[in-house]
Amino acid sequence: MIVGDLATDNDARRLQAAGLTAVQITTGQACHLEAPMVAEGLHRLHHQGISLEQLELLVIENVGNLVCPGAYDLGESMRVVLLSTTEGEDKPLKYAPIFHGADLVLITKSDLAEAVGFDRAAAHAAIARVAPHARVLETSARSGAGLDALINALAR
Repeated sequence: MIVGDLATDNDARRLQAAGLTAVQITTGQACHLEAPMVAEGLHRLHHQGISLEQLELLVIENVGNLVCPGAYDLGESMRVVLLSTTEGEDKPLKYAPIFHGADLVLITKSDLAEAVGFDRAAAHAAIARVAPHARVLETSARSGAGLDALINALAR
């Protein structure tokens, strides 16, 4: 995994602690990753003994906002956009460009939907409006719901 963040390596350390190979790219003040940054991440993976040719799956996590990353092509074969139930069902309409480019919209924290008043129907309608071609999956890392479907989607 190549993970992007403004200043910390917290995400990479969490992934490494879970047994995954991960490198962190810190962007300083940039709100998105660019191809040279991803190339640096690949270079760092190579120094860890991982070559691009060996990989079955490479996950690149862009910097965690819904504004800038949608405008930058990183050469991905699948663009996945996460929508957390805790953020609200209106995000696809507020940040339409990133959702418009999504192949898969992953609604996360589905186990919290009721507690935070997340309107599933409104969320699905908003996604259909701005990204009618995108597949939509709901997941919960806590309960494991939807994770098999996500793994299958990524394997394709």
